[in-house]
Amino acid sequence: MADTANDCGFAAAIRMLEGKWKLDILCELHTGARRFGRLRRAIQAISEKMLAQKLRELEADGLIHRKVYEQMPAKVVYSLSERGAGLIASSAALCRWGEQLGLSEPVPAACAVPSLRA
Repeated sequence: MADTANDCGFAAAIRMLEGKWKLDILCELHTGARRFGRLRRAIQAISEKMLAQKLRELEADGLIHRKVYEQMPAKVVYSLSERGAGLIASSAALCRWGEQLGLSEPVPAACAVPSLRA
């Protein structure tokens, strides 16, 4: 979990998203609950080890839920928490601002979510 004790609210939120993959994972979960394999296929460039690590970090920060179903084989489903959904919703203005800059790089995955482009 990010050490946010001495951060202002903005800095704390940004620290929760540090790293290359967290926003991609949150964006994918914004479209619905997903199992590990489906997340892995959706975010093709991420390794299984990195995906597992980032999912643990997002869960520790309270941005996602991890639900384990008692069955064989085990079934684990990840979904956005209320906190994570709030973060995604709050990102809309930032995504629009980034688009206005005319970046030559592809925009982050979260900006591709239709509800964030409104």
